[in-house]
Amino acid sequence: MTSGKPDAHGSQEPALGRDFGSHVRELRQRRHWSLESLSKASGVSRSMLSEIERNQANPTLATALGIARAFGLRLGDMVDGHPGDSRLQVIRSNDPSYDYRSDAECALRTLSPLAPDRIFEFYRVDFEPGGALRSPPHFDGTRELVYVDRGRVIVESGEESSRLGVGDSIMYAADVPHAIVNAGRSHARVFLIDLFPTNG
Repeated sequence: MTSGKPDAHGSQEPALGRDFGSHVRELRQRRHWSLESLSKASGVSRSMLSEIERNQANPTLATALGIARAFGLRLGDMVDGHPGDSRLQVIRSNDPSYDYRSDAECALRTLSPLAPDRIFEFYRVDFEPGGALRSPPHFDGTRELVYVDRGRVIVESGEESSRLGVGDSIMYAADVPHAIVNAGRSHARVFLIDLFPTNG
């Protein structure tokens, strides 16, 4: 995106402001992320990120949005404020980029920022009647925590299973094949947390 307004000297003002690249570099360094980590989280190439941080490239709106979402921020936070000073990472309910899956079985929405250094993931899962969320083994040591908000479900972990109702919760191994299955005839909703092992 190259649109902008001329400054006092007649040159073109970057549409995202002159400090956008500096904000990106400051956020990345404060979180101890490499350019490669930010690239994987944002979907923007390392070379483009390097140019943006050095204010040698003016990103498109889609590129800037990808970078902001990688940090769990709104684009406006990075353009207008000082994002490095903020400890708030807001995910708006109408942001479609956090809708992870939606099909005849279930709808899965991410409720936590998907940062490269995350140690957990938080989801809302809505099940259609007869729907299921089946997953292959995650990393060794990964566990999941489920809270049932509506309906009835069956949680399977390896060869074990348990039936849960509204208000019930369960923690189980997720480094084996596992599943959450709608056990009722109506809509069901659970909140799911993936807990990843930490080094050391």
